[in-house]
Amino acid sequence: MQTVTPKEKKFNRLITIVSIIVPVVVALLFNVKIPNVERLGFLPPIYATINGMTAVFLVIAVWAIKQGKKKLHRLLMTTCIVLSVLFLLMYIGYHMTSESTKYGGEGLLRYVYLIILISHIVLSIVVIPLVLKTYARAYLEQYEAHRKLARITFPIWLYVAVTGVVVYVMISPYYVN
Repeated sequence: MQTVTPKEKKFNRLITIVSIIVPVVVALLFNVKIPNVERLGFLPPIYATINGMTAVFLVIAVWAIKQGKKKLHRLLMTTCIVLSVLFLLMYIGYHMTSESTKYGGEGLLRYVYLIILISHIVLSIVVIPLVLKTYARAYLEQYEAHRKLARITFPIWLYVAVTGVVVYVMISPYYVN
């Protein structure tokens, strides 16, 4: 059994705190509207693009590590985390200045949209501690543990990034200008 170092304990504590605070703050801020500010309606296509870029960089990062390009892999994964933080800030900014857009589709497409949206939201919460824990293991040079967790984290994070784009494409015709 591997002992947990004090540094790893600090990371684990921080990861737990961030993994709880981020979804709670997003949920709370989702219902807060900033008065007397212009609607940030230009943000959804930007943060959908960020999701798309994250998906592409995740795939390239996996390719890079399989090619032994550790520095490129590290750079791409760090970039994916930065992009995810930028997405989150823009997402919050948009929802604090705009009413939520309702999906206007009907029939089977509505159910497809809701399934994708709900799975996207749930997994976007689940992926937070996975990404942070996976990144921390690499940072702490626990590469075998990093690889094992990355096999779980990667497909979930990729799904969240791709479905973020899909949700945007499906709801974009219903945005208010």
